[in-house]
Amino acid sequence: MRELTYIARRTVEWREAPDPTIRSAREAIVTPVAATSCDVDSAILAGHGFIDPPFALGHECVARVTDIGEHVTGAAPGDLVVVPWSINCGTCAPCRDGLTAHCASVPHMAMYGAPIGGSWGGLFSDLVRVPYADAMLVPLPAGLDPVAMASAGDNWSLSWRLVAPHLKARPGARVLVVARGSIGLYVCDIARALGASDILYVDPDPEHRRLAEGYGARTVAATEPIPHGFDLAVEATGRVDQLTLAVKSLAPEGICESAGNHFRPGGLPLLDMYLTGVTLRIARDNVRAHLPEALGLAASGKVFPERVVSHVLDWEQLPDALAEKRLKPVFVRDC
Repeated sequence: MRELTYIARRTVEWREAPDPTIRSAREAIVTPVAATSCDVDSAILAGHGFIDPPFALGHECVARVTDIGEHVTGAAPGDLVVVPWSINCGTCAPCRDGLTAHCASVPHMAMYGAPIGGSWGGLFSDLVRVPYADAMLVPLPAGLDPVAMASAGDNWSLSWRLVAPHLKARPGARVLVVARGSIGLYVCDIARALGASDILYVDPDPEHRRLAEGYGARTVAATEPIPHGFDLAVEATGRVDQLTLAVKSLAPEGICESAGNHFRPGGLPLLDMYLTGVTLRIARDNVRAHLPEALGLAASGKVFPERVVSHVLDWEQLPDALAEKRLKPVFVRDC
């Protein structure tokens, strides 16, 4: 089979690798049918990653099951499934607590698309081994388009987690979204669907702002902090100055969720945060724990993730097209 391999800044290529095989009765083999890049992939391709190449890329896809071990009961060959980005067993103490990105059965940070916690391959590959099939794979609900939901294994479900629990606890909350890509747009859509009373989207890109306005958000290219302006702020830029903007715009006891990939150090306005009494969460997401509920919202017809898909491209275009700057390209093939 082929793996799409990152070899240098803005350079990827197909490399041959052995076909994965079933190693235990709990495993499955899947074939990605709709895969997309996320903010981490974009940072890696731009040369901002912290892992030396070469390695297989990709950790967002909808896939078709091609083979299963004899003890797998939750998926069958031919099923369309969402593959979460992190490797998790489903039975250890962290997994039972919903902390699936911190599974104790695999090395820390075990994931697809980057060899941090071992080499698990990437989801821009012809075939992928899923070591804990019943724990990891989630059937794609009937009627959902694999292209629209290509990001469900990471960015879409992450976006749900960034706002949905908070809007449940604070109905009608005011939401600030400071973003540069797909996560912020998904957040606008989900926040609107779940009853946010006001959404302000901050992004210098005019096309992104147009999409956010289609989700009912007010938009600006840039802003100064808006003291006590919002109950919830979501930052998805990877820039500490924009994280500062978010936390300085919170109402008393407000919450800031940071989904930015903060590869660079920086300082935060700790005194302002102390005086306002804010809660700040910066964390990689335990997608598998809330993926079914996030997919349930997607299947409700109340949200429109397909609007964020900027390009639908053939699988064979991956080596030439992936490094090009696009909002949310989805690469597809018939399987």
